[in-house]
Amino acid sequence: QVQLVESGGGSVQAGGSLRLSCAASGVTINSRCVGWFRQAPGKEREGVATIVGDGTTTYADSVKGRFTISQDNAKNTLYLQMSSLKPEDTAMYYCAATNFFPCARAPRSEFAYWGQGTQVTVSS
Repeated sequence: QVQLVESGGGSVQAGGSLRLSCAASGVTINSRCVGWFRQAPGKEREGVATIVGDGTTTYADSVKGRFTISQDNAKNTLYLQMSSLKPEDTAMYYCAATNFFPCARAPRSEFAYWGQGTQVTVSS
């Protein structure tokens, strides 16, 4: 049984930083395309970043230069380091995994496994 469990969310002021974690079980993340998504109230869920086993990453334009996705294969854990946070980054953040490749082209609908989410709130 695949489980993805996010943690690390919280409330910060604009300009602050947070690191999200996603602990995986039942799936080896370095053999999949894995990523972070977010959903703000009243908006559609959107992709934030993805990573594959060889370390190739992709980022949404809105977070490039501020967010960094990484994975610890020994811990089977995915991370999202978020810096220079803005109020518009406020959302529920989810990690997800898929077998779809190439990872950079994986549509949201192809991500079969999802965590429950962790809330990030950025105040101005």
